[in-house]
Amino acid sequence: MGNKSFFLCALIFVVASAAVQVVDAFAPIQTSRANNHPVFRSPATDNEEFTTQIPRKPTYKKTTVEGPSIDSKPDYSSISGPMGPFVDSILMSLFRYKLSQRLGRPDNTIITPDSKLPLNDFMGIIDLTTRMNTQHFNRGTIQKMAQDVLVSLFPPFILDRYPSWFAQPFPVFSARMCAWATCLGGTWLMGECEVNDVPEMDNGGKSQGVLVKRCRFLEESQCASICVNSCKIPTQNFFYENMGLPLTMTPDYETGECQFAFGKLPTEEEEL
Repeated sequence: MGNKSFFLCALIFVVASAAVQVVDAFAPIQTSRANNHPVFRSPATDNEEFTTQIPRKPTYKKTTVEGPSIDSKPDYSSISGPMGPFVDSILMSLFRYKLSQRLGRPDNTIITPDSKLPLNDFMGIIDLTTRMNTQHFNRGTIQKMAQDVLVSLFPPFILDRYPSWFAQPFPVFSARMCAWATCLGGTWLMGECEVNDVPEMDNGGKSQGVLVKRCRFLEESQCASICVNSCKIPTQNFFYENMGLPLTMTPDYETGECQFAFGKLPTEEEEL
């Protein structure tokens, strides 16, 4: 119970900090402003250029996947997480603010200005990530920038302590807690999702998965390489390197689903 209380207090702290940062970000306008674990990177070399769309499997002859019908596209704006649309709006605005900060850093090789869309407009995030992927030809650079954004969303004391306090001594509990927290704080980004089991895991994977039923980020970006380089690989690396917890994400580009498996290391095939 003590571990759950700590995690809940940490989550409340993150949301409260997000609210403060979002208020600062809105003033005066809502537009531009100025361990030793192995690392699971994309198999591409540092100098390899990527196309705007990649096949889901390397054996595909075509380079695009049809995806789910646009006629059945849900109204994502009406889907909110357990904490409600107000908190989702705060989290979305914070993510957008942190993303624009990272892409606009003066030490970047390419400085990407913030989107002109309002801070709490989801398509502003899509605008920024699309430009990040088209302006940078190095997959590793894109993945590292996206991971930096995830790191910046969390107070340092959580990232400093979570691996040694939770992930290492209580791996199953940590996997279940991260699955729960992903649904709690990530519905605005992914759309409708639910905690589920991952039966192919050695321990049965009880409540260690998250099933995203139709990913909002994937559908709005309409690009598999953006999904892989701006979401899948950076998120896996963030949890493994910064949280001390393995994660495998398996997107299905035909249905729009994505399966998270916390506590499961991705295989080489799953990194393609």
